Amino acid sequence: MSKDAYIHKVLPGSPGGPLLFVFHGTGADESQLLSLGRDLAPQATIVSPRGDVSEQGAARFFRRTGEGVYDMGDLARATDKMAGFVKAHVEAAKPSAVLGLGYSNGANILASVVFAAPSLFDAAVLMHPLIPFEPEVKGSLAGRRILVTAGRRDPICPPNLTSRLEAYLRADGADVTVEWHDGGHEVQSNEIEAARRFLSATPAEGA
Repeated sequence: MSKDAYIHKVLPGSPGGPLLFVFHGTGADESQLLSLGRDLAPQATIVSPRGDVSEQGAARFFRRTGEGVYDMGDLARATDKMAGFVKAHVEAAKPSAVLGLGYSNGANILASVVFAAPSLFDAAVLMHPLIPFEPEVKGSLAGRRILVTAGRRDPICPPNLTSRLEAYLRADGADVTVEWHDGGHEVQSNEIEAARRFLSATPAEGA
């Protein structure tokens, strides 16, 4: 476990406040979601890692062999590595809450970490995730708050797979909210407002 396992940026927040991890989409970098994270969680310290896999020069968090076809071995590697990175930052910061926000490929790695270590995040925002496999949750998601946002015409993340992910999460006890829009893979304003409401409602530890 290392705080420097990934190239990353940190935006300091209020001491002892929440820790918000943000995970970029394919082809972006650690700067993509910093300003959004600050807007959504003004008091939080924001940690933004850069994906360590290059797909023809585009940064990602794990390999794939085609659109929507994941290298499951590399996903397992990346999940273990990211969980260790998150734990190292949490242990150092001792935050009031641990929050996650990911878009597209970033939502996929965040979801995979949530499945592998359900107790790690108090709340997670998954923007346009694509989980084309049946998750194996190592433990229980009971009491964990998850917001999923999606487009009804998303060509990359089909709505039926979003609905299936919602069903998986609910079946494992998660407190799930889903926010839809009628567009595609882009993030629209109603998703951002939903994320703002969702993250502002996260109680501090012991509250």
